[in-house]
Amino acid sequence: MTAAAERREIVVGIDPARDWHLPLAWATDEAHRRGLGLRLVVAVPPPHHARHVDDTPRTTALRRTASEALAAGTDWARERHPGAAVATDLIEGLPVPAIGRLSHRARMLVLGSRHLSRTAEHFSAGSTVVPVTAQAHCPVVVVGNPEHITQQPPYMVVGIDGSESSKAALALAFEEADLRGAALRAIAVWQPPVFLLHDEEVALQAQRRMLSEATAGWSQKYPDVKLSHEVPIGHPVEELAEAAEHALAVVVGRRGRGGYSGMRLGSVVHGLLHRAFCPVITVPAEQEPSWR
Repeated sequence: MTAAAERREIVVGIDPARDWHLPLAWATDEAHRRGLGLRLVVAVPPPHHARHVDDTPRTTALRRTASEALAAGTDWARERHPGAAVATDLIEGLPVPAIGRLSHRARMLVLGSRHLSRTAEHFSAGSTVVPVTAQAHCPVVVVGNPEHITQQPPYMVVGIDGSESSKAALALAFEEADLRGAALRAIAVWQPPVFLLHDEEVALQAQRRMLSEATAGWSQKYPDVKLSHEVPIGHPVEELAEAAEHALAVVVGRRGRGGYSGMRLGSVVHGLLHRAFCPVITVPAEQEPSWR
């Protein structure tokens, strides 16, 4: 896997058919905070992908629109942060694998979102959020709503469940909170099973112990980040979304290897992509198979 030190760019997918200002603002600010380069990407499907007999005029028009969006985005990013190192890529290929392949060398991928319902997300031909999030080799940031920068003091939320991916999410969450001067709420949601074999308080104590062990040592590494532990009872998606209602972002780990279609994306991550009203940062635990 490419070392983090070699991942010198924040990559943001630009969709010329939608408003790209929110995801580009997030990506530009993040690149500025980290001293990284910014790469704007538009993927144009190849002519043979369409069902038209002669798709050349349509493809030419799409490329022209893509070039104009990249130029406009570059100007806008440089106005937001003068001196920003901005590069662009106009890639011929289907958006999901084209953008996904860039995750091998990106520090982060940033995408916009329309807050589609789950059914609409699965059947939307232009959707990239779910499948890219499911397989990317780097953290993916989905920006469907702006950061809540007016909340004082500012805070971020990280979901912890004891998995390796949640440990990776915790590491990134501390890093992000430190960069932003924000507090961090570490949350381990306990969802009562249908049949509880032990006393509820025993189960909650086990959850609190897991959360304490997962976060041990991080406050020494990031002494300026105010950390709180929370163990709410309920459904993980609902509890995390409610906690992040006024947050700068919510950070969660992604377990396992998502299918190409994204249909196997974890239910908590998938739910937050549609339920959370702040940027959602998804962090993989380990390297995934190469993109097709």
